[in-house]
Amino acid sequence: MSNAWLIWLEFSLCAMLIGLAGTQLCRYANIIADKTGLSGSWIGLILLATVTSLPELITGISALTLANVPNIAVGSLLGSCIFNLVILVVLDYLVRGESLYRRASPSHILSAGFGVILIGFVGLNVLLVDKASFNIAHIGIYTPAIVLFYIVAMRALYIHERARVKEFVEKVTDRYPNMTLHQAYRRYLLSALVVIATGIYLPFVGTQLAEVMGWHNTFVGTLFIAGITSLPELAVSIAAFRMGALDMAIANLLGSNLFNILILALEDIIYLSGPLITYTSPLHAFSALSAVIMSGIVIVGLVYRPSTRLFISIGWVSLSLFTLYLLNTYVFFLHGGE
Repeated sequence: MSNAWLIWLEFSLCAMLIGLAGTQLCRYANIIADKTGLSGSWIGLILLATVTSLPELITGISALTLANVPNIAVGSLLGSCIFNLVILVVLDYLVRGESLYRRASPSHILSAGFGVILIGFVGLNVLLVDKASFNIAHIGIYTPAIVLFYIVAMRALYIHERARVKEFVEKVTDRYPNMTLHQAYRRYLLSALVVIATGIYLPFVGTQLAEVMGWHNTFVGTLFIAGITSLPELAVSIAAFRMGALDMAIANLLGSNLFNILILALEDIIYLSGPLITYTSPLHAFSALSAVIMSGIVIVGLVYRPSTRLFISIGWVSLSLFTLYLLNTYVFFLHGGE
């Protein structure tokens, strides 16, 4: 029992470090982008998107190359997609007066739609991996398809959202007029090192947690690791909301889901044993399907723009998202070891 408490303590420490360092990482990335003249360009946006997903990226690489637990690598990414959509429930609770989806711009339908396609494509490949598998060397044929479609999606979103993204980045970076570029670089590097070190160690803690609790790596990766690596998205989204940038908070979450699928393609490239999906549990298809349905619910909310709220604080869209999250958790708890 003492060993279990020690592992839970290590797990909690990892969560705290990634949550704090990941949030600071995003902050200093904004400052660097502004002071180097990148804030209004596509380069600056890519820098920020990469930084917010650094915990997922580092944890996945460590899970595959050092810990050799592919179920944690894939589960943390798909689980993070679900967790990001649950953060919308938190934002809906924080919005007062009317529904989140009534205030949000309908333009988010585009990124949510791309998310449905990319996540659904991964789920389809998980289901078909034993029935129709086409490989290129050690990677699956799905990897170049994901990379190509991600580039198309980012180009379309950038053209569609250029004006508002530029306005938001300028608003964020204006909050830090007293920090020099040298200070920003130094603190950015320090925060990145903390995230990298914690991300490398996290899969090992997850494996120990699975062993001591009698759980499967699929369950731990999809629920616990995914929750930890999504903490920066949670903090950044709440910070954006408090600044009055609700649309950027939503865009951050839906955009992170797209980048998570790109990370899965990158992990497939570095995993030399063969196509990554063939070494993981077919239960990941359920996570992908849950994320697709949740993204569809978000699209319905953005189109329908409901004005009524249930239980005073949240609407039926958020209630549906949270219910699906609980269902996904329950299914993985029951069948995560199969």
